[in-house]
Amino acid sequence: MGEEVLFWVMSPFAVLGALGLVFARKAVHGALSLAVTMITLAVFYIAQEAPFLGVVQVVVYTGAIMMLFLFVIMLVGVESSDSRVETIRGQRGSAALAVLGVVLLLTTVTVRATLPDEPTGMAQATPDGNVAGIADLIFGTYVWAFEVVAALLITAAVGAMTLTHRERIFHRPSQRDQAIRRFREGRPEDAAGLPVPGVYARHNAVDTPALLPDGTPSEASINRVLVARGAARSSEEFSHRPTPGDIEAGTSETLSSAEGADQPEGETDEPAAAAPELGGDDDATGGERA
Repeated sequence: MGEEVLFWVMSPFAVLGALGLVFARKAVHGALSLAVTMITLAVFYIAQEAPFLGVVQVVVYTGAIMMLFLFVIMLVGVESSDSRVETIRGQRGSAALAVLGVVLLLTTVTVRATLPDEPTGMAQATPDGNVAGIADLIFGTYVWAFEVVAALLITAAVGAMTLTHRERIFHRPSQRDQAIRRFREGRPEDAAGLPVPGVYARHNAVDTPALLPDGTPSEASINRVLVARGAARSSEEFSHRPTPGDIEAGTSETLSSAEGADQPEGETDEPAAAAPELGGDDDATGGERA
């Protein structure tokens, strides 16, 4: 009786999860729907006294394969609006119902495990345990079918690698080749690559533009994604800061004014004219003539 009630309660979730995977417009919602279906199947396995299959369903499929799908989704990327706005309606009520169902399921499993009963069903069919029974079926009765399925999976993996592989017709330019080409094309400013973000004297964030040698901010140092999202800091915050040239010029003017202030009034840097010598040759000659 309890298995029938559990089946009629959980089977709609499995069907709805499968339909959500097929008709979901967003990849993240499809992945969540697939996870619901996998967890529901694990509950069915456990209810049919096959705990090993239920644990494998959760660990392998829900834990490993679903994580692989999520990694692919993260590599492909989602729109910025999807990452900031949650569009699932009624998620709080659904989460509350899911938590209530999990609590009831755990309570039922715990009560049935603690109550003593006679071995019936799978416990009577597999007295050595569920794992030993599955191993005997896989590697005994259905060993050839198991090997054929394994060969098909390996063939599918090799075929996917072969289809996605491509031969390079042209030589792939290295970093050295690209730098040489930039110099030959008359673009030496791009030979060293783009500047990294962050004014490290004041900030080290990726949304802060870097300063060029003349002190002006570089727009190319900020990622295009941050600029598109409007998360980058404005370059106007750093455009009015004094440049190294202005600092050097201001220092020179300050030193010149300081030297002028230290000099006494009436003194000049020009040497004074030599005074005429008294009692020179003319005076001596005039004295003799006199």
